Amino acid sequence: MNLARALGVATVALWVGALGRDGFDDWIDRTTLPALTIETGVEVVDRNGALLRSFQTSDDRWRLTTSIADVDPEFLRLLIRFEDKRFYRHKGVDVLAMLRAVAQAAWNGHVVSGGSTLTMQVARLLEESGTGSWAGKLRQIRLATALERQLSKDQILSLYLARAPYGGNLEGLRAASLAYYQKEPHRLTPSQIALLIALPQSPEARRPDRFPKRAAQARDRVLERLVASGALPAETVIGQRLAATRRDFKALAPHAADRLHSTGGGQLIRTTLDAELQTAMEQLAAKAVADGGRHLSVAIVVADHGSGEILSSVGSANYANDRRGGFIDMTQARRSPGSTLKPLIYGMGFDQALIHPETLISDRPLQFGSYAPQNFDGEFRGDIRVREALQLSLNLPVVSVLDRLGPANLIAKLRQAGLSPQLAGDKAGLAIALGGLGLSLAELVQIYAAIAQPDAPKRLAVTQAEIVPLPPVISKKASWYLGDILKGVPRPNLASGKDIAFKTGTSYGHRDAWAIGYDGRYVIGVWMGRADGTPVPGAFGGELAAPLLFQAFDRVAGQSNPLAAPPRDALLVGNAALPLPLQRFTSRTERRGVAQDHPKVAFPPNGARVALRGGAVTVQIRDGVAPFTWLQDGAPVLTNSWTRQADLTPAGRGYVQVRVIDAHGRAAGTTIFAE
Repeated sequence: MNLARALGVATVALWVGALGRDGFDDWIDRTTLPALTIETGVEVVDRNGALLRSFQTSDDRWRLTTSIADVDPEFLRLLIRFEDKRFYRHKGVDVLAMLRAVAQAAWNGHVVSGGSTLTMQVARLLEESGTGSWAGKLRQIRLATALERQLSKDQILSLYLARAPYGGNLEGLRAASLAYYQKEPHRLTPSQIALLIALPQSPEARRPDRFPKRAAQARDRVLERLVASGALPAETVIGQRLAATRRDFKALAPHAADRLHSTGGGQLIRTTLDAELQTAMEQLAAKAVADGGRHLSVAIVVADHGSGEILSSVGSANYANDRRGGFIDMTQARRSPGSTLKPLIYGMGFDQALIHPETLISDRPLQFGSYAPQNFDGEFRGDIRVREALQLSLNLPVVSVLDRLGPANLIAKLRQAGLSPQLAGDKAGLAIALGGLGLSLAELVQIYAAIAQPDAPKRLAVTQAEIVPLPPVISKKASWYLGDILKGVPRPNLASGKDIAFKTGTSYGHRDAWAIGYDGRYVIGVWMGRADGTPVPGAFGGELAAPLLFQAFDRVAGQSNPLAAPPRDALLVGNAALPLPLQRFTSRTERRGVAQDHPKVAFPPNGARVALRGGAVTVQIRDGVAPFTWLQDGAPVLTNSWTRQADLTPAGRGYVQVRVIDAHGRAAGTTIFAE
């Protein structure tokens, strides 16, 4: 503002003062106010109101909702002291300040201080008008006076805080504080306050990211004036290094925020996420893939299975990393779940009284029509307890159980739990027990939450509105059986000793590594692989994902959350004390073989010479119906046996006659030479 303009401002001020009171009031009352509301960016906040992610407005501005309550009171005090010390006393125009500005300009030949009040600055911002003409200044005076008549001082101050320009596409104090200092304007240092006061006066010329020297000089001038006026103590540090630099806005849980924003959740979207925990999980995810090749990705979901609240959702290790497919939300991508559905299948078997954790089940080659599954290691273990079959993640036993249950019933159970399984064909086959369908990480976590919370499962969600009750998936008894089994699964080295039930899984071709687990309160799921679905050589759920699962539990729960105690109807006995139908599981293939298949000695063959190992020789049979009676040289040595093998102990070197009788009285025998 030059001297002529300053004199013009004084003329306008005197002219306004000379107007008749009634005429002036009428002139002000007829003022047409511009729109006082303006578009602000959508904000996604956590359970405590902390900002997770903000979005730009439709005109690509960073403009966030701001109120006096959001701002450090010291900033407000110093802003008013510097810009408009009679703010709470004038009615929009400070005539004394205008006259002072004109006098100083006349005496010095250049502008020393401005005469605009904060209300006049708000008027200029509302109309996006300049101050280069008398008409423009007169309009600001008129609008400022009208604003004072219709708004409170706090409302006017809030308009300034929301609209003041801070350089580039930053508008409003909150946007500036978050961009330059990466924090909300709740608590600011004197140096930070001074820069944020100085910037709106010349936002482009003083941008600290482009002109740090000018920004520092402007900040120091503000500090010097505030110290000189007594608003700040004399020992206030002036001339320190400029710490402000513009950075990208925080984008915690970017995938979940994108999803919520796209569904039109309003200007302020409140989530169940925890910003502190989300930060910890994102850091853990980034660390997990750092040494795993440039294409490896990871996803993590943490939820409270009692409340249904998702506390953390990590869709990838790095949202902006295209090589890792970081923009793809892998919590929602459907992939083969590997072995992770085995607990649900056994749980259904518990509920239908087909099996018990101590039930003996056969792990031997079986043919299910044209389907002949194999164990992961290619070996077979004969008769084994259901507990051990699940802990070792054996394939043949679980397929046998699903064959009795029916694959369609498993799909119905998944849909009952709110899942949408993706099937390769119209009909589900037995291969779904081993991962032959598509499910997302979020869906698998949902299933394990329903197992952990059998009485009142809930749909897991990131907003309270989406959390709804679900029908029970399994009984409380089956839930306890599973928890008791899964907490005994071998853990990775250095894993915590907390009471955690978990299961790992690896999809065909090492494309997906999974680990899902729960304790008495939380359920956590981890997926690792490549977003494009190509194999990750050597990737196993137990080696890749399981250590990450336990690290996540360490960050979630500072203390152990024990699993539930056994319910009253849980049967806590060994195999021999079980009811006869539960002592041994009979597969559908075995049941079909009752009528025609007599027992046969599978090993060793008749007449074979067999070396004693530890004084014993192992004999195996196939077919027949349990329980079996084993005889050695005509004397019974094992009765009511549900196993298909026995360790016999000959008296010494020589021939041994072995005979086996099944439940229907059918017999098989062999003679071997022990040496």
